[in-house]
Amino acid sequence: MTISLLLLLIFILTATGYVIGRARVAKMRNQVDRSERPHSLPRYYGYMVAIYTALPALVVIILWIFFESTVLTGLVSKQLPADTQALPQGQLNLILNDIKNIAVGNMSQSTADPVRTAAADHFSRLLDNSQWARNILAILVALLGMFFGYRSIHKDQRARVFVERAIMIFLIACSSLAILTTVGIVFSVLFESLRFFDKVPFSEFAFGLHWSPQTAIRTDQVGSSGSFGAVPIFAGTLLISAIAMLVAVPFGLMSAIYLAEYASPTARAWIKPLLEILAGIPTVVYGFFAALTMAPLMRNVGEAIGLTVASESALAAGLVMGIMIIPFVSSLSDDVITAVPQAMRDGSLGLGATKSETIKNVVIPAALPGIVGGVLLAVSRAIGETMIVVMAAGLAANLTINPLEAVTTVTVQIVTLLTGDQAFDSPKTLAAFALGLLLFITTLILNIIALRTVRKYREQYE
Repeated sequence: MTISLLLLLIFILTATGYVIGRARVAKMRNQVDRSERPHSLPRYYGYMVAIYTALPALVVIILWIFFESTVLTGLVSKQLPADTQALPQGQLNLILNDIKNIAVGNMSQSTADPVRTAAADHFSRLLDNSQWARNILAILVALLGMFFGYRSIHKDQRARVFVERAIMIFLIACSSLAILTTVGIVFSVLFESLRFFDKVPFSEFAFGLHWSPQTAIRTDQVGSSGSFGAVPIFAGTLLISAIAMLVAVPFGLMSAIYLAEYASPTARAWIKPLLEILAGIPTVVYGFFAALTMAPLMRNVGEAIGLTVASESALAAGLVMGIMIIPFVSSLSDDVITAVPQAMRDGSLGLGATKSETIKNVVIPAALPGIVGGVLLAVSRAIGETMIVVMAAGLAANLTINPLEAVTTVTVQIVTLLTGDQAFDSPKTLAAFALGLLLFITTLILNIIALRTVRKYREQYE
C-alpha cells in the first residue's frame, strides 16, 4: 500500500469518525430534555472524534517516514562485510547510496558487485516489511483513536472547547514552523560559515579586494590563487541593484500614481494587467533579452559616443533587471495608494489644493509605509536575481563602480561554487555559505534601516 492510498484510507476513517460522533450526539439530543442535552452542538463532537482518529495516525506516519531511512540504513550496514564497514564514512555512504539506488530501481544490478546486489535485496525486503508495518500500525492507531473518541462522548464533554483549542494549537504550530524554518536556515548557513572562517580569516573575506576561489590541489598547480576577498562581489551586487532600482522605482511609482489617480476605469482595467504580465515572464527570458538585445545595444551606443562598453556590462543587466522589477513596485504601490481613504482626497481638494498637490502632500505621505514596503520587496528581488546577471553581466569579480564594465554578484558566485559534484569540506565550497550569511546580514541591515525610516516619517490618520 502506497503512502497516498494510506492517507486516503485515514481520511475515510476520519470522515467515518465524524459521522458516527455527530450521529450519536444528535440521537442523544433527541432522547433527553433540554436541560440534559450535551454541552456542544453535534458537529463539534463529530470534529472531536475525527481529530482523535486522524491526529495520532498522522503522527505515526510522519515519525515513521522521518526515522525509516536511518533505521533501515543502519540494519543494512550491519549486514555488510567487515572490510566494507571499516571503510571511511564518506566511502561507506557512497556504497549505501548505491545500495538504495539498486533497491528502488534507479541503478541496474548488472553494473553492481555481488556485495551491493545482496545488500540491495536485503534493503528491499526491509523496505517492504517497513511499509507494511507502517500501514498496519497507522490504521490500528486510527481505529483506536476513533474508538476512544467515540467512547469519550458524554453530555458534560465540552467538545467545542476541545475543537477550538485543537485548532488554536494547529495554527500556533503552523506559525512556529515558519519561524523554526527561518531559524534552521540561519543556523545551517552559520554553521557552515564558521567552518569556512576556520580555514579563511574573516578579515580577509570581509575586506579582501580579490576574489579567486579556485584552490590549488597540487603545489605546482597554476591559476588557483585561493583568494576569498568578497568586496568585489558585494560591490557588483550593489552596483547592479542600484541601477535596477534607479529604473524600477521612478517608473513603478509614477505608473502606480497614474493608474490610481489619473487613469480612467477602462484604461486601468487594460493597463494594470498588461503591466503585471512583466512579473510573470521567466527570468531566463529577461536574461536572453539582456544578452542578445540590451548588451549589444549598450555597446553600439557607447561606441557611437566614444565610450568603451564591455560585451557583458553591469548597465545592461541593471536596466533589464529594473524592467523586471517595475511590476513589484507598481502593483504594490498602486494597491497602497488606492487604499488611502477618499475622504482625505476630498478634504484636500475642498481646501483648495490641486490634484497634484493633493497627491504630493496627502496621498503619498499616507501611503509611504506601503510604498517603502514595495521598494524593499523590489530591492530583495534585485539582490537575489541570478539568471540575468549570469547572461548579461558575466562572472568576473571586478572591483569597480563603472557600470560599463563586467561585474558579478553574490548569488551568481554561490551558484557557481555549488555547481557540480563538490566536496563540502573545501574553502571553495564553504565560501558559498559565507557569502550567503553576509548577504543575509546585509539585507537584514537594509530592512532595519527601512523600518526605522518608515517609523520616523509615518503619519497617523484617524
